[in-house]
Amino acid sequence: MSEIEPVLSTFESQRLSLASAQWGDSSHPPLILVHGGRDQKRSWDWVARALATRFYVISYDLRGHGKSAWSSDGDYGVMDHVFDLASLVAHFNLERFYLIGHSLGGNIAVRYAGLYPEKIIKLVAIEGLGPSPKMQSERAAERLEVRLRAWIEQRRLLSQRVARKMKNAAEARARMQAAFEHLSDAQISHLTLTGIRDNQDGTVSWAYDPAGMGRSPADITNDEFRYLYARITCPTWLVYGADSWASDPSKDGRAAHFQNAVVSIIPEAGHWVHHDRFEVFMSALEDFFLG
Repeated sequence: MSEIEPVLSTFESQRLSLASAQWGDSSHPPLILVHGGRDQKRSWDWVARALATRFYVISYDLRGHGKSAWSSDGDYGVMDHVFDLASLVAHFNLERFYLIGHSLGGNIAVRYAGLYPEKIIKLVAIEGLGPSPKMQSERAAERLEVRLRAWIEQRRLLSQRVARKMKNAAEARARMQAAFEHLSDAQISHLTLTGIRDNQDGTVSWAYDPAGMGRSPADITNDEFRYLYARITCPTWLVYGADSWASDPSKDGRAAHFQNAVVSIIPEAGHWVHHDRFEVFMSALEDFFLG
């Protein structure tokens, strides 16, 4: 990986200190990168460095992730993350910008773009439209008391979770390697070293709040998602891996609600499309941004 390193800083959102990283010249067109759940801002380094000569690239750690503060009550609703993205935009005083999100980060980015379509130049969502319409419908069909009681029990169990402790970075790297055998040694090393935090007893843990993996009992409905999709006016690229579990929006109907969206299925890629097929992804991204 190139030796170019980002400028690191923080910003405030809902009384939480969130960490960010910036690459390139601030006079260039801004580009915000939003990572997924149980990930962190430095997983974008390869993408950021490839684009830093032409864009002012900003990535940040979601609340409860990386170097950002954890929510005191363990609640991490998607709309709270959208609020944090809006806080980042205000902090850097961005008028219009490019936006890329992966997984949860894509869900955040798409919601923001639907709320503020005038601010987005081009949008990329990598497996980032959230739960499929089928899953949304199944949740909506649950009786209210069943859904809310399940949420209470889930919150209770999640609040009891503590971060897994590993002896050292070598153990963390071995776990990363076992989970993502297809990634290169360089990718594994970088994602491990930037994705762990040191504990006071000399051990290390993954740098995310283990209590933050639940879902809100009340969120945007299928109809409301469609409404937000239809509000997005900018060119939009929806990227999916051929080997992923995620629902294809060209088949489940979601892509049809966007005004100007194209769907790409990347062969031999799973959920981490931009890691699994980096060169293929970057070539297509360059074409999309320049087109």
